[in-house]
Amino acid sequence: MTYKVLFLDIDGTILMPDHTYTESTKTAIQEAKNNGVEVFIATGRPLIEVKDLANELNVDSLIGYNGAYAIYQEDTIIDEPMDEKLVREFLNISGKSNNELVLYTKDRNYYTSLDNPFVKQFNEIFQLKQNSQFTDEVADQIIGITAMNLEPAEASHYEVDDNIRMSQVNIEGATMAYDIIRKNVNKGEAIKKILKRLNIPKEQAIAFGDGLNDKEMLQAVGEGFAMENAHPDLFEVAKHRTTSVSDSGIYNGLKKLGVVK
Repeated sequence: MTYKVLFLDIDGTILMPDHTYTESTKTAIQEAKNNGVEVFIATGRPLIEVKDLANELNVDSLIGYNGAYAIYQEDTIIDEPMDEKLVREFLNISGKSNNELVLYTKDRNYYTSLDNPFVKQFNEIFQLKQNSQFTDEVADQIIGITAMNLEPAEASHYEVDDNIRMSQVNIEGATMAYDIIRKNVNKGEAIKKILKRLNIPKEQAIAFGDGLNDKEMLQAVGEGFAMENAHPDLFEVAKHRTTSVSDSGIYNGLKKLGVVK
């Protein structure tokens, strides 16, 4: 099989808990590119915070905000903001439940509180820097939301209709954070649009992930890999299981397919 496109999650897939990546990961990405494979970073993170990593890895095609925004070789090809009424409903729920939200726009990360200990810990874990206090003026520009300081039983409060699902963050120290994911706007739906645009069949697409926000992504490609350190539920939808992020998981998975040597 000739593979043409590769989609890679960041946290727990490219990056280890100490925010570094193995040399084998960088080698695997470059070797895949040399073999004609288009590489996308596909993350829940805001894209304004991943540009440096993308440049280090020589990747210029990006999916961010869990599929709500995507760039293909510097051209914006997906831009799916949330409905403002839905955003305000989430804000109302967080206020009543004593949770905190980070609401992402293309330019900033807006928080319901910048001083909350959970917010500070979240920012430290994900090294988020483009941060501001939320204001009503940006309510119509939100393209993704993460809720923090949630007990598992509280997550369902945000599932206000059948199109919303909550995805627990699969990073140590951030398990009380949940991405609010739209079932019609996620990494998998973004990949379907990209494959159609690039005229690449599903069977020639590969993806690697570790979190529940990668579920749709692994199902949207022909060769979906769950990292050894993945959330246990992800193994149920992944076609393959590879080694951990700290044990050359991407390299070993691509080697299994013959993309790298």
